Amino acid sequence: MISSLRADSLVEPRGITPRLTIRKAVMRDIVPILDLINGYAAKGVMLARTEFEMSEAIRDFTVVTLDGELLGCGALHFYSPTTAEIRSLAVHERAKTQGVGRKLIEALISEAEQFEIDAVFAFTYVVEFFGRGGFHVVERGTLPLKAWKDCLRCPKFQECDEVAVLRILRPDHWEQAQPQPWGVIMTSPPDELIQIPIPLIPHSIPPK
Repeated sequence: MISSLRADSLVEPRGITPRLTIRKAVMRDIVPILDLINGYAAKGVMLARTEFEMSEAIRDFTVVTLDGELLGCGALHFYSPTTAEIRSLAVHERAKTQGVGRKLIEALISEAEQFEIDAVFAFTYVVEFFGRGGFHVVERGTLPLKAWKDCLRCPKFQECDEVAVLRILRPDHWEQAQPQPWGVIMTSPPDELIQIPIPLIPHSIPPK
């Protein structure tokens, strides 16, 4: 799933840093989150969201604000008792040198640890940043099937350029819960990672 989080969103602030507030989103945040996400969607770098979708998912979101103004958002979406995805990361254009992206990811990782999640994954353009945060590149085909539900309506479905990354939070518990390795961990993304598998269309069953 495409995201607006790019390398310039993760530039560390220099000099005096603003007093940012990091908190869980509430219903009044729906409008500014939609403005932020759909602004990037209009540029083709995020998936557009509706008010209905945001109302359903608002409890997944964490926001960063400054003096009440929303500067960034991100969501932790649970897929199973052991895995969650960091998604919908977006940072306002005028806040991309204030460390907002880093604070969002740290907050979402902390939330995953509070819920005793074994591993967190993400689709990203900034592999090096996630690598510094303990994530490793994995084969996208090993991700849970539910991770592809947004890809089907993504404008980049046939030519996705994001890379799948995984951070294991509870190694011992994770290894015990997995009958097989969840994904091949690599040091750099090979070419095949940018290919999204096309779902097979089942043949119609002839009437008996």
